[in-house]
Amino acid sequence: MMLRLRPRLGFACALLVALAGCSTISESSFNPINWFSASSTNKPVELTAIKPTLTFTRLWSASVGNAGAYVFTPAVVGDTVYAAGADGSLSAFDVLNGKQRWRVRADRNGLSAGVGASADLVVVATLKGEIVAVDTKGRERWRTQVSSTVLAPPLVGDREVLVRSDDNRVFAFNAVDGKRLWVYQRTAPPLVLRNIGGMLAAPGQVYVGFPGGKLVALGLNNGSVRWEATVALSKGTTELERIADISSTPVVSGREVCAVAYQGRAACFESSNGQPIWGRDVSSAAGLALDERFMFVSDDKSAVVALARGTGASLWKQEKLLYRQVSGPLSVGRAVVVGDYEGILHALSREDGSFIGRQATGGGAIMTAPQLFSIPDKDAVLVQTQKGDLLAYTL
Repeated sequence: MMLRLRPRLGFACALLVALAGCSTISESSFNPINWFSASSTNKPVELTAIKPTLTFTRLWSASVGNAGAYVFTPAVVGDTVYAAGADGSLSAFDVLNGKQRWRVRADRNGLSAGVGASADLVVVATLKGEIVAVDTKGRERWRTQVSSTVLAPPLVGDREVLVRSDDNRVFAFNAVDGKRLWVYQRTAPPLVLRNIGGMLAAPGQVYVGFPGGKLVALGLNNGSVRWEATVALSKGTTELERIADISSTPVVSGREVCAVAYQGRAACFESSNGQPIWGRDVSSAAGLALDERFMFVSDDKSAVVALARGTGASLWKQEKLLYRQVSGPLSVGRAVVVGDYEGILHALSREDGSFIGRQATGGGAIMTAPQLFSIPDKDAVLVQTQKGDLLAYTL
């Protein structure tokens, strides 16, 4: 998540250098999601010993290529994991044992985002704003251009491929041939976050979070606005203080769709019409997760917060990971799992937030939420690190 000014991108980069104190940013402290996070000025807390009651057991590991200054998210479809790296590589692995099925160079100049996948198609974005779609054997099906860099993973459905570009446009392409179907655009504030937040599809519509704290439901058939809701309102007197962007993927469960904004709120709405259900002040760029009872949020100081699913009431807050640049959370069984900037996975009790497990991956920062996938009789989680390791663990 990087702050940028439109249209003077160069000034934004200069501002970044100024606020960084003109010093070199090491790989261990660099957070490509949030270059202006409190983690850049506050020392991450040291971890203390825990007595684990949950064990991470490595199922398999693979190498997919360093992410560089970008953030990549693997995609699990059926019995296959698809993953990409900044060097342009795109790979497929067996979900049970990690055996590589194929690897291709999707683009020789490198990639900026991925992976989106369906049962028929795998899609990534290049550094030059091209969208590349290959079949499930790695053979290119089509390639098309969008208006700017893509940082969020494409959303691939049976009929459409949706792409969110960094200039606040959403494109829909025909999944078969890449023909453009529609494009939606909205005006952004002068200063916005680097947005890697994905989109979320539901029957007939797609949910997208935007700068300014807006959550929008677009019709899949033509890109028309079904409804628009306010997750957070801009506050403050300076452009920095007024940032209230949704930079993580919305989450839907049943009749609710929920989102969280940086310097804003977490809020849930009726998925059919956008009517508000509840909202609570909490700031996050990393994102949230839902289960049947709780909402879990990784806030902007790397505390993990649990809220009551139906009301937003505070239940617990775990602050022993402060400034460790934690990822979005994953609720799995009795645990809430997050990763941090050192590549360590932490399992918290979903009931009270206490530590119940910990696992070092050795693969660099974990910037996106761990993913849940199924294997016989066990829960398993998948993570991709900034150094390019793809790792699967059972719990």
